[in-house]
Amino acid sequence: MPDSDTGAPPRVVLVTAAALAVALAVAVAVFALTRPSPSDSAGPLPLVPVPAPAAGSPGCTTLLGAVPSELTSNGTTLKVRALAAPAPPATVAWGDADPVVLRCGLGRPPELTPTAQLRLVNKVQWLQVPGEGASTWYVVDREVYAALTVPDSAGTGPLQAVSDTVAAKLAPQPLRFG
Repeated sequence: MPDSDTGAPPRVVLVTAAALAVALAVAVAVFALTRPSPSDSAGPLPLVPVPAPAAGSPGCTTLLGAVPSELTSNGTTLKVRALAAPAPPATVAWGDADPVVLRCGLGRPPELTPTAQLRLVNKVQWLQVPGEGASTWYVVDREVYAALTVPDSAGTGPLQAVSDTVAAKLAPQPLRFG
């Protein structure tokens, strides 16, 4: 029954409506705070296989057996992540939302030419191939080609750590252009 002076709904209806609105707002806030975020990955990382003719080589076995279990990316620790089956051979990944992925045993990158600009990082020569939201860095001066795909937001920590492992485990080789 409306309030006889103002024509407004009864006070009980207003209080009930306000209480429901507050309860709904609290429920939405609780859901938002407790649901898993995209970075809280709940399972193995699915990766598309790429041709890796030398994935079973001794060089890849040596390299992948020595990679760190954690990488530091802009002050954040990225842990090794399980890969979904069937996992590509000679591949390891770190992190959740935007993982860092190392693949070993790849063919020579077509971008590797005598005039390609290479970067020396901790005694390892890398060829950077920019992509959308990430760059892939190819180790080009070792017995096997390896590629480290790093999100643009990752900083240089993953590249430096993997360079240290490559330098420690695989001897330098002359560049091969084809």
